[in-house]
Amino acid sequence: MNTRIVKTAARAGLAAALVGAATLIGVSTAEATPGGAGVTAQVISQTTVGGQDYILRRITIPAGQGTGWHFHDGTLYGYVEQGTLSHYDSSCQSDGVYKAGSVLTEPSGSQHVHIGRNLGADPVVLDVLYVLPHGAPLSEDAQNPGCDFQ
Repeated sequence: MNTRIVKTAARAGLAAALVGAATLIGVSTAEATPGGAGVTAQVISQTTVGGQDYILRRITIPAGQGTGWHFHDGTLYGYVEQGTLSHYDSSCQSDGVYKAGSVLTEPSGSQHVHIGRNLGADPVVLDVLYVLPHGAPLSEDAQNPGCDFQ
């Protein structure tokens, strides 16, 4: 199968899932700051089903800022609305560069410490669906694993 078709279908599927989640589970709004200076997040929708929390957030990362080192207790599914997200793992190596229209998945667990950075001139805007054990925090702070950047 053509990889371009698969990627397009994956993007469309994630976008549909995010919209569907917001539509099906209602809308509530809250503000939070997940990381570096000026990084903001808005909860668009959230619900709990079968012991899992489903939380849809819009995260904005200003130019030159990042999320801070962290990990999640559940899987995250993201869609880049605007800008380019540079993603790094605990080996200090890039594990992805995601431009507008891209999708990404962040696996769960403390063995998956990572940071998202905006190295561009424009804000990065992400729509992120968190699938977490009920009551788990959105993220867990982690120490910089020795990288020469934050």
